Amino acid sequence: MLVSIKWLKDYVDIEMSPSELAERLTMTGLEVDRLSETTAAFKNVVVAKVLSVRPHPSADKLTLCELSTGKEPFTVVCGAPNVCAGAVVPLAKIGATIPGDYTVKLSKIRGELSEGMLCSEEELGIGADSAGIMILPPELPLGADLASALDIGDAVLDIGVTPNRADCLSIIGVAREIAAITGKRLHYPRIVLSEIEQDIGQISSVTILDPDLCPRYTARMIQNVRIAPSPLWMRQRLEAIGLRAINNIVDITNFVMMELGQPLHAFDYRFLEEGRIVVRKSVEGERFVSLDEKERQLREGTLLICDGVKPVAIAGIMGGLNSEVKDDTAVVFLESAYFSPTSIRRSARWLGISTDAAFRFERGIDPEGVIRALNRAAQLMADFAQGEVFRNVIDQYPKRIETAKDIPLRTKRVNDILGTDISADEMVDILNRLEMQVALAEADSDRKVYRVTPPACRVDIVREIDLIEEIARFHGYDKVPVTVPAVSALPDLKKGRKYLEERIRAVVAGCGYSEVITYSFISPASVDKLNLKADDERRRFVRIRNPLTEDQSVMRTQLTYSLLNAMRDNARTGCFNLKIFEIGKIFIDCGEGELPREMDRLGMLLTGLRYDDLWHFKDLPVDFYDLKGCIENIFYDLKINGLVFRSGPSLQPFLHPGRCCDLIIGDQILGFLGEIHPDVKAGMDLKNRAVILEIDLDLLTAHFKDDTLYKGVSRYPSVIRDTAFIVAQDLEADKMIRIAFEKEEELLDNIHVFDVYTGNGSPEGMKSLGLRFSYRSTERTLTDEEVNRIHRGIIKRMTNLTGAKIRGEDQ
Repeated sequence: MLVSIKWLKDYVDIEMSPSELAERLTMTGLEVDRLSETTAAFKNVVVAKVLSVRPHPSADKLTLCELSTGKEPFTVVCGAPNVCAGAVVPLAKIGATIPGDYTVKLSKIRGELSEGMLCSEEELGIGADSAGIMILPPELPLGADLASALDIGDAVLDIGVTPNRADCLSIIGVAREIAAITGKRLHYPRIVLSEIEQDIGQISSVTILDPDLCPRYTARMIQNVRIAPSPLWMRQRLEAIGLRAINNIVDITNFVMMELGQPLHAFDYRFLEEGRIVVRKSVEGERFVSLDEKERQLREGTLLICDGVKPVAIAGIMGGLNSEVKDDTAVVFLESAYFSPTSIRRSARWLGISTDAAFRFERGIDPEGVIRALNRAAQLMADFAQGEVFRNVIDQYPKRIETAKDIPLRTKRVNDILGTDISADEMVDILNRLEMQVALAEADSDRKVYRVTPPACRVDIVREIDLIEEIARFHGYDKVPVTVPAVSALPDLKKGRKYLEERIRAVVAGCGYSEVITYSFISPASVDKLNLKADDERRRFVRIRNPLTEDQSVMRTQLTYSLLNAMRDNARTGCFNLKIFEIGKIFIDCGEGELPREMDRLGMLLTGLRYDDLWHFKDLPVDFYDLKGCIENIFYDLKINGLVFRSGPSLQPFLHPGRCCDLIIGDQILGFLGEIHPDVKAGMDLKNRAVILEIDLDLLTAHFKDDTLYKGVSRYPSVIRDTAFIVAQDLEADKMIRIAFEKEEELLDNIHVFDVYTGNGSPEGMKSLGLRFSYRSTERTLTDEEVNRIHRGIIKRMTNLTGAKIRGEDQ
């Protein structure tokens, strides 16, 4: 939020420099991101008075002006239509510079000498009015430097206001902090209203149909207003903080919003049909044209401000084009209300509208400041738009907004939490400076208990710990003693799930995968896109009560859909080669009155090319075995044995038949691995092959042991034997290997597949499977005779149990 120091000085005396002020605010929790100082964009421009005006003898549209700065006369040729005798104007003297790198010189215009230049607001860079010269207030001293006389130049703080500090989204709010820091008095604007006899209640009314979303709505009416530019000082303050001046009525609503933090809206009363206001929810599909001239189709439940017939504003967000203040507006209906922060936040996000008003409403405004802001704006409209304020206020307050009261504060607790020795008197002084009411409730020899009521604007203070934070801020974070936390001298041995997940992350990242975090909220259509059966438990969604969108209305029951969405989103930005993983929770609904079942999952997805697009790795796509190899690395690193990849009819209807398998240990299915079915890819607008995996980490943890057993590495050479088998085509190599190890032959060190062949020469329905056997002893070098004997026994067992035959032997 941008804050003008000149504007702050209207409410609190500031004696320190802007940089020192920025430092003090930052140290009390209002972090100043940037300090920028501005100066006048012109030099050598002074205040002068027009003594006389006469026509230029050689030009119909020019005049000769005689001016005085109080000490010396000047003659200037001027073409402005509004110049007149007696006017006080800005005079750019010879040598003056104005915006645009223009230097004023002595010149002759149509034969007449011109000793300077009379300037408009636009030419001086202090406004947008270029229709004529700038007419200055008559009380300005003649000959004075214009920049000094108008107090041009400011320092602006860019404060990063945290979401909980809605009270600081106003100039008064920041001034309140400065007053508490410096001990100075805060000067609130004095509001004095003069009302006419006409009562607002006789010609208008307000009806609130949904008090939960609009607990309070107040209004005033001002008649006979004159739409004109705002005073220069108001325009300067608004422009300093980045707001464009429009006209006096709109500028006043913006000024009061920034001054007091209460958003306001001004309606042209003649466009309010039936002359009244109705606050209600929208119906599905209702259309509305907002001030930005965009037609918006509303969803059900958006809070609207309506007249007797139609919507005229989206409550707390943006007004309507059908009721905006125009150049000929004469009667203003002025709104000041409190809207539910949740309602405004939800509607603003759904509509994609971000306004200063919505920004404040969604964080929570001061419910007791609604009338104060309304009266302040009405007073300014009377002062600067010549308006007449109707008697009384419409104040509909059907649902009282409760604010925190009588929060207990224990002085001993404050010092225990902060590690300080702050006196009770200092605590009370800090809270009083923050406009909190403090009353002593209990007292004994070593402690006191106070009852504290914060001002209604401090919606962030509801508990004792919030009060302790306020005391710490103003006592000084730098005065809180630094202590080293006590730690155990013993090493922190990581155990269980956390360590398991860290190991998995390390291995998977080492394989080139990037971790992603996707939303736990997904679309209920996800299960249909994955072709899940009607009785699949993954159709039992936990539904979100107030979802932001339909596509995020349920909790996910698997990671697959989220990873496929990530793949699609990356493909839309041109990223087709993807290796990603996620460790996250899924949620299964367990029925009415029962908590949902939460399960931890590891999900992985692989798509695109195996290697970068290099000349020696042209177009080599990833496949099932790339992801299978990564899983084997994980289990190897975790020292979990017995993993089996079992193919067959998949229980996962979204996987390609024949290119998928279950991951099994013993008789327990840990997860699945496979290529996404072409129909699923088409339904989700995916082009490339995608291989995906999910593992139940809860089941995996049960097989993981923190303790690791080691055995020595043999110093003796291994002996290799290769054997090729003719086996049934559907026989898995893993089964052959498990049979070999089941004999528990001590000298059998390792077995791996070195060849699979199903081409010409292979019997129909059969394949050639080549296995390499490695034998090694930890005590001696093995002899060929010893190895051959052991090898023959293992081969015989494998052929007997599987029906396999040795390739090359007579069939």
